Amino acid sequence: MADKTHGATQPSGQRPPFSPVIALLTVSAVWDARLNAALKDLGLTTRKYGLLAHVQATPGISFSELARRSQITVQTAHTAVKTLAGEGLVEDATAHAGAASDLRVTTKGAAALAEADARLAALDEVFGAGVPALSSALHGLHEQPFGEILQQD
Repeated sequence: MADKTHGATQPSGQRPPFSPVIALLTVSAVWDARLNAALKDLGLTTRKYGLLAHVQATPGISFSELARRSQITVQTAHTAVKTLAGEGLVEDATAHAGAASDLRVTTKGAAALAEADARLAALDEVFGAGVPALSSALHGLHEQPFGEILQQD
């Protein structure tokens, strides 16, 4: 019996060829779990941390822009912000139907974000010390992974 991997047929029981995509996803899963563990007692997850950071970086950000930057749907952004607001981490200064949102991080949210930033910096230091070449290679990729190549999908 043969497995299909990367368009090639492989004998059963044999490892598929190296895939940088699979390697990056594996490394990502490991470090996502570490970051989630570091943020847990702050009441944050990786996603909540990212959303909170976007709101702090751009006070008054719209749900559409927040969703675009976070690569989630607008509906998911609304749900997540509702959760963050319920936890006292963000507020919508307008918060009435028909008005554009004016999302802002609260004092409690800013404190949680500052502590989360410190914990992330500690993880970044460990990661960078362990794999400095990879750390360097990843610099800037979160902003423009491959230019327009990924925008075509």
